[in-house]
Amino acid sequence: MARSAGDNAQALFHSLRSAYAATPKNLKIIDLYVAFAVFTALIQVVYMALVGSFPFNSFLSGFLSCIGTAVLAVCLRIQVNKENKEFKDLPPERAFADFVLCNLVLHLVIMNFLG
Repeated sequence: MARSAGDNAQALFHSLRSAYAATPKNLKIIDLYVAFAVFTALIQVVYMALVGSFPFNSFLSGFLSCIGTAVLAVCLRIQVNKENKEFKDLPPERAFADFVLCNLVLHLVIMNFLG
């Protein structure tokens, strides 16, 4: 029974890997950016757990900056994806301009929260 579950997991991993190989390069770069932002947020959480959270608003600012940036990058990925029929009329340059403008607003709010 365990062997068939392992075979199923391996088949699932192989099918996901082959499907992701067909993903365009620009979407893979956005995926890497999202992974980096989430990884940075996790490092901040581990650091706060080990060292402490004396300036708690600084921790919240850094953590929310990373998570907010990751969410905005996921939105960019959805808009840039050519297979998504909902945003077919939206040019990628417009989607990137929206991403940059929203990041600017996000980080202005974060800087204001820092004090």
